[in-house]
Amino acid sequence: MTSQETLAQLATSLLDGSVKVIDCTAVLGPKTPLLKLPPELADDTPPIEIHKISEYGDRGPFWAWNWLKLGEHSGTHYDAPHHWITGKDYPDGAVDTINPQNFVAPANVIDCSKEAAANSDFLLTKDAVIAWEKEHGEIKEGEWVLMRTDWDQYNDDEDKFLNADENGPHTPGPDAECIQYLMDKKALGWGTQCIGTDAGAAGGFEPPFPAHNLLHKHNRYGLASLTNLDKLPAKGAILVTAPLKIENGTGSPIRALALVSE
Repeated sequence: MTSQETLAQLATSLLDGSVKVIDCTAVLGPKTPLLKLPPELADDTPPIEIHKISEYGDRGPFWAWNWLKLGEHSGTHYDAPHHWITGKDYPDGAVDTINPQNFVAPANVIDCSKEAAANSDFLLTKDAVIAWEKEHGEIKEGEWVLMRTDWDQYNDDEDKFLNADENGPHTPGPDAECIQYLMDKKALGWGTQCIGTDAGAAGGFEPPFPAHNLLHKHNRYGLASLTNLDKLPAKGAILVTAPLKIENGTGSPIRALALVSE
């Protein structure tokens, strides 16, 4: 089958419903959970604001529209290499300079939902990824790797979503060896259903925040606050993750969509 025939078959499958589009995005608004950082470390992203310009009234009789105030890394979002000091020097490391070929790619979904339910500090390891590959198939160059934890069930409750106490946040994520393994395999990037690409306790890891550190060191990408990963197969989905083309942007909210065959 030629490339043109493949695209034609995809178009037909989208129209007849044999390929479904799964929304992997959380609602973006004033109630969206946002990352909280220690005040001695950094400022927090300000709360999301939606302001009405007009709505079919005197200032706009035929239209309704709003203006927004939000951070680049709010809600379901994309981390570009320039987000981290290890990726700051890549000329194609901002959201407006990344090759758009990278915004559509296959996804591997590693189901850690049971482990995360039992232990909010659960860490995915290199050995666990290798075991997953033996069961489901190899993770290939240029593919996304997504950690399913079903953490999106807490999206409507910021306290549960952030899950922080006097010792810091407690959310699942990868350890450093896991991310380095994926970088050695030249994966396109790493995504999670939690507030960020790292585990809640990752500030105390070596290196600190290894998902951010190692992903962006290798000019790779991160996805956070994904939803509905339980509706995706372990292999076979195509993930669409186009960020806004923000000038020199370090990241962007996205509408993450997965194409899944029935």
